[in-house]
Amino acid sequence: MLSWIRHLVFGKACDLKDPQLYHRVSLVAFMAWIGLGADGLTSSCYGPDEAFRTLGVHSHLALLLAVMTAVTICVIALAYSNLIEHFPGGGGGYLVATKLLGENAGVVSGCALLVDYVLTIAVSIASGCDALWSFLPHHWAAYKLGAEVGILLFLVVLNMRGVKESVTLLAPIFLIFVGTHLFLILYAVGSHLTGLPLIVHGAASDLHESVRSLGPMAVGLILLRAYSMGGGTYTGIEAVSNGINILREPRVQTGKATMALMAGSLAFTAGGVLVGYLLVGAAPELGKTMNAVLLERLFSSWRLGAFPIGQTIVIGTLVSEAVLLFVAAQTGFIDGPRVLANMAVDSWVPRRFSQLSERLVTKDGVLLMAAAAAAVLLYTRGAISVLVVMYSINVFLTFSLTELGMARYWIQERKRQPRWKSQLAIQGTGLVMCLSILIVTLCEKFREGGWVTAVITGAAIGICFLIRRHYNAVRYEMRRLDSLLDIPMPPDPPAVPPLDQKAPTAVVMVGGFSGFGLHQILSIQRLFPYYFKTFVFISVGVVDSGVFKGSEEIKRLEARTAAELERYVDWCRAHGFQAVSRCVVDTETVPALEGLCRGVARDFPRAIFFTGKLIFQEEKFSQRFLHNETALSIQRRLQFAGLQTVVLPIRAT
Repeated sequence: MLSWIRHLVFGKACDLKDPQLYHRVSLVAFMAWIGLGADGLTSSCYGPDEAFRTLGVHSHLALLLAVMTAVTICVIALAYSNLIEHFPGGGGGYLVATKLLGENAGVVSGCALLVDYVLTIAVSIASGCDALWSFLPHHWAAYKLGAEVGILLFLVVLNMRGVKESVTLLAPIFLIFVGTHLFLILYAVGSHLTGLPLIVHGAASDLHESVRSLGPMAVGLILLRAYSMGGGTYTGIEAVSNGINILREPRVQTGKATMALMAGSLAFTAGGVLVGYLLVGAAPELGKTMNAVLLERLFSSWRLGAFPIGQTIVIGTLVSEAVLLFVAAQTGFIDGPRVLANMAVDSWVPRRFSQLSERLVTKDGVLLMAAAAAAVLLYTRGAISVLVVMYSINVFLTFSLTELGMARYWIQERKRQPRWKSQLAIQGTGLVMCLSILIVTLCEKFREGGWVTAVITGAAIGICFLIRRHYNAVRYEMRRLDSLLDIPMPPDPPAVPPLDQKAPTAVVMVGGFSGFGLHQILSIQRLFPYYFKTFVFISVGVVDSGVFKGSEEIKRLEARTAAELERYVDWCRAHGFQAVSRCVVDTETVPALEGLCRGVARDFPRAIFFTGKLIFQEEKFSQRFLHNETALSIQRRLQFAGLQTVVLPIRAT
């Protein structure tokens, strides 16, 4: 019953040997625009809102602000489109900073991205609920935080089913959002078309008066402050470069097409709503978003007889905003775990974050992102003004490091790349824009949430360095065990007896051919001298986020796993023991090992199973978290299946 419920909620396991598997779970440009572009597009719901509120009485600057916003979106999108071309394997800002600026810059960018994606989830859900509560009764405000947590849990379940399943389900909502906001902007401009020259002239006159009374420097600072406070508008643009591994081949072309769709739709929507605020004379109202104010100014008076069709349009558009904002949280659930997985491969975070579930989802990453987002929502009480500030800081820290890395790359490659000047101009312009927004936001809003982001990101970086130091120490210890690989083979190998499946058999669970595995063999001989005549080596080729890049990569993993086991077989035969091997490819080690062991037990009835476990002189909780408990888990399962299992301790000093 539990298995049936799990499959009903999360879906059935994927067949890793299906040659069409990767094709089915990857996304074409249009679907990627929905799954990865929703975050960027929905930032038009809160980025322009914050920017326009910051203008205050200087709303006439909204026209200039709209142009600056659209240009910034295009520049950043173009820079990231070039990044996709040079880093087609994915990884985005983390990989770029690591490869081009060094590992220390890489971990800073990675931690900033992780906090960024946690805040992507929190901001999207909080902003979506703000849109809903713009037309709901005020006394329902007490339930908003509970609703945000409930929506977060729903998205966790949805993402545990897989990326494509979640995107396909939410595609109609995305299209409704695009359609309603296209109509909103076109109607706002079209209904004020005759008065548009007068409005533009009035805005120009107000600008001239402001410059005369305040001075050009003061007006420029007001505009720069509003431009920076609207930094949330540009969030999500980097999502495509980070999630390129889930795109359909050819990935570079698919990524560029997705980036073009995202940039075009975001520039039009963000710039359009800013102009719309100015055209209708919108002003902030308590408990309502600026988009809600704009909609009410345009449509609230529409009636079809007794039916309030205008109010229906307002509510329908706000609902589409809210639901798509919930879709935008998908970016955090898609790209956040992928950044974690990339950092896990490089030993900055626990390696379990690179593992995939049977639904090919980095489930540990999804759960971590959800838990962190829930903590942020509870801490801020869902206050979007605080969340956007926290969000923007890390977004532009990552942007700045990425642009700096790419600018450095083009400077270094100037003698080999004929178009280096144009590319450097794009990256340099993007770097200046991003640094300006980062510095102004951090200085302006440091006491209003900026310090929280700085502390959390700094703490994450410190933890990553501690984890890396631990893994480096363990790696050094493993190199000590690898000295066993230098033991020469016997010059005259003894005769190998014929395989006797009824003889005492040692079944050894190993990974790749290493001193760790040979240490297990020698320990077995020391504990049970001359008892075992046959060795069976079993292993699971784990399909993690670094391997799952296509069916051919899985075949190579299977061949590589079998080849590593054959080295153990050859080693044993060279020392006079009969040996065979068995392996399987899977996403989860323990269930796959259990299946292998049960099969071996049927063929070798006198088998005893051995697995090794690294032990430390002073056992700590952190060590249990940093190293998987595969040995103890498989021992527990096999003991209850009636199969004798021995865990061999491997000391680590």
